[in-house]
Amino acid sequence: MHLEYQVYEADFVNAGSASSAVKKTLKQLNINPKIIKRVVVALYEAEVNAIAHAYGGTITADIEPDRIRMVVADKGPGIPDIDWAMQEGNSTASPEVRDMGFGAGMGLPNIKNNVDKLNVSSTVGVGTTVEMEVMFV
Repeated sequence: MHLEYQVYEADFVNAGSASSAVKKTLKQLNINPKIIKRVVVALYEAEVNAIAHAYGGTITADIEPDRIRMVVADKGPGIPDIDWAMQEGNSTASPEVRDMGFGAGMGLPNIKNNVDKLNVSSTVGVGTTVEMEVMFV
């Protein structure tokens, strides 16, 4: 099953819509609730990152019998130092984003802690792609 969603820059009103839709689908497929929680945490963090730090992008989720593969590809400033960004507490969020309660520097670390496979690739001035996989077993 292939699912696809669009996210838009600074659209915090709809932040979480894609991860909520994926959650609903996984529940309908009777996936273990603990697995669903991991998927939703990781996808939500990536979704908010695309909204807060980029100019929007695309979220895809491919549900297979034994796993879910998710890709969040944004158009944005890119991440100049992925290793730095993966450390808890490091954030480039604007003061406005922080005032809304986002930008604590936990997004990428939370993603890493909730997925079985993670690949973050980024080109400064072009955008970032976050590829995630969670196994159902």
